[in-house]
Amino acid sequence: MVTLEQISKKQAKIAIVGLGYVGLPLAAAFSHKTEVIGLDISSKKIAELKAGFDATGELSAAEVAAAQIQYTCDPSLLQRASFIVVTVPTPIDGAKKPDLGPVEGASRSIGQNLTKGSIVVYESTVYPGVTEEICVPILEAESGLKCGRDFKVGYSPERINPGDKVHTIDKIVKVVSGQDAETLETVAGVYELVVTAGVHRASSIKVAEAAKVIENTQRDLNIALMNELALIFDRLDIPTSDVLAAAGTKWNFLKFTPGLVGGHCIGVDPYYLTHKAESVGYHPQVILAGRRINDGMGKYVAEQTVKKLIQAGKAVKGARILVLGLTFKEDVPDIRNSKVIDIIRELKEYGAEVLVHDPMACPDETQQEYGLELVDLVQVDAVDAVIYAVSHQAYNEITPARLVELCRHGNGCGVVVDVKGVLNQVEVEQAGLVYWCL
Repeated sequence: MVTLEQISKKQAKIAIVGLGYVGLPLAAAFSHKTEVIGLDISSKKIAELKAGFDATGELSAAEVAAAQIQYTCDPSLLQRASFIVVTVPTPIDGAKKPDLGPVEGASRSIGQNLTKGSIVVYESTVYPGVTEEICVPILEAESGLKCGRDFKVGYSPERINPGDKVHTIDKIVKVVSGQDAETLETVAGVYELVVTAGVHRASSIKVAEAAKVIENTQRDLNIALMNELALIFDRLDIPTSDVLAAAGTKWNFLKFTPGLVGGHCIGVDPYYLTHKAESVGYHPQVILAGRRINDGMGKYVAEQTVKKLIQAGKAVKGARILVLGLTFKEDVPDIRNSKVIDIIRELKEYGAEVLVHDPMACPDETQQEYGLELVDLVQVDAVDAVIYAVSHQAYNEITPARLVELCRHGNGCGVVVDVKGVLNQVEVEQAGLVYWCL
């Protein structure tokens, strides 16, 4: 099998399959230590990277330029690599079931170009058993090779936090696993080339797969609790943020806040675990309850916006509502599985005219994914309500006075809905606007 010494001495190449938020930073890190091939199915992405541009924003132009990566859309180049890392997305389908299409497709491409002595490591988030029970058979069928004899596999869950410039790949402890002790040590050694925070050797591939999927499930449940508390406190007319600030003075109180839970991790990963649990005869209750709460928050925000419009003397049908932010998270361009769309669709069902602005989102991707046309904020001059859906830094410059200028459509006073709780309620209300916060 390929050895750490061969990789570190540039006698063997590493290939990264999937150059998104996870794969590209990993490829860049490895490129400073060894030879790296970067494979992606998107010719547009490959062209952008060759031109020195990272659309995800994870790498600066200087970092892209410094990364010595052989970018390609041609899977046959995988034949030149002996250590292959899979970082393709693992989404859910319309029925909230795991969509293993990307990871299966990547496995087929790898299998068709797999050489003897290679190690294939999966980083894509999956439920326990996917690597050995689904991916390995594909690799064997496509390659004609035997796992354990001709090639080995491992699993090392990604822990990239999009937009986070502090907890970068080198500063996050890396969980690693391998199908046997020898593979484990090779995988651990390879990652130790770039991860200064160190690695944690999991006892098995399934343990590593399970560890990844519960990391985001735990966070999902904690946010679900905050969202449920927000629903309760709203009915009690108690400011949720004030309650959390008071409770947060206790040393062991976990500092989570209510909000929309979207993206390709927290809002997706729990369904991978519940799917596997149900396949072995157990119906999860706590996890799915948290998912139901979080999946319903967009509709709830829209309903509260409608109530505040009515209280402000506004007609709901035909109301012009400006939504600030569409991406799943502040200061990242990723619009996949954004729950802001739930707010937009619900408001449209009430007959409102919804205007959407986002300085980070790609207009073409927004049109393709959601059928929405982004507006220019400079050209928006008269709306009935403004919804702060995503707290991009670009929105920090919007003052209460500017909100008043925006909210001058029709009769009644304007409404401001602060999903993230970033505005000063007193200042907004003193400006003559109706304020509501999740």
